[in-house]
Amino acid sequence: MTNNDIFKKLRVALQLRDDQIVEILELVDFRISKGELGNIFRTEDHEKYMECGDQLLRNFLNGLVIHLRGTKENPKNPMDVIKSHKNTPEKKSESTEKKFSKPFKKDDKKPVSKSDKPFKKNFKKAEPKQNPVEFFKFNSGKGTKKNDN
Repeated sequence: MTNNDIFKKLRVALQLRDDQIVEILELVDFRISKGELGNIFRTEDHEKYMECGDQLLRNFLNGLVIHLRGTKENPKNPMDVIKSHKNTPEKKSESTEKKFSKPFKKDDKKPVSKSDKPFKKNFKKAEPKQNPVEFFKFNSGKGTKKNDN
């Protein structure tokens, strides 16, 4: 049994969502994104499958202890915490709302290359760009004389 199998079984048994797992890992100062978690929970033959390392599983288990039992100063009842997982409604993300708001078109997506790196957003308002077509004067090559027919 691999670390991925153990992680999957714990996730199902405790009824944890990805955002809850991220919060549990942050209790022990271990940062991971939802996308990386999704890669861990994929099947082994998938191209984006990622093997769950010992460090990730160890940190998850340590964070799970803190999440369920609490700390010495603030102890919790583990069964109450598990029951609260069942009662928690799923959050609707903005991406799902936007995804169904308009029909899909092939032209909507831009091709993504692996060399694309995240960039920092500049929050300064950019000056509106002037369209060079506005300054172009079209000359058809014919004279400007009007025909008097």
